[in-house]
Amino acid sequence: MKTILLHGLGQTAQDWKEVVCQLSSSNVECPELFSSMENEISYPQILGDLERRYSNAKEPLRICGLSLGALLAIDFAIRHGDKVASLVLIGTQYKVPSLLIDFQNLIFRCMPNKAFESMGLSKSNTIKLAHSMRALDFTAQLSGILCPVNILCGEKDSANLKASKKLNEILPKATLQIVPGAGHEINKDAPEAIAAILNM
Repeated sequence: MKTILLHGLGQTAQDWKEVVCQLSSSNVECPELFSSMENEISYPQILGDLERRYSNAKEPLRICGLSLGALLAIDFAIRHGDKVASLVLIGTQYKVPSLLIDFQNLIFRCMPNKAFESMGLSKSNTIKLAHSMRALDFTAQLSGILCPVNILCGEKDSANLKASKKLNEILPKATLQIVPGAGHEINKDAPEAIAAILNM
């Protein structure tokens, strides 16, 4: 089984480093979600790249995603359920709150360009990408995700706690774990919690 680790907005594949170090399997990929993007960037483009890369996979996939990565994992599982053995969803929404996206973009606009250098995306592309996600809503399709799903949410991730609990209720084979002391970026705050699930 291949494990796919999908990072969030504001992160790169390097942010999975501490998780990967604790995994018992070496059959792991951490794709850079923004590396193939040139001038324009959007959620559908990133999803399309993932589909081209994994929709013809010959082995079962275990997809673990954080935030944006979790949205992509949900979307991929809806479209290619026969390829997905299990999901690990971290700090995720399943219906993107447009007001939250708009507020986030307002903050982004106030930040200096230099603050975006480590994200792998420019300031303008970060804003474009976030805007392209504001209409995402997987509510109607969630019942069709029949694989086991582990949902993780940091105890301090107040923006995603409610959605994580609701997602746990909706998905047929879900379990929820609230990670003590962790914020939104559990791959940085508590990589051992993610590794423990992926090593099961």
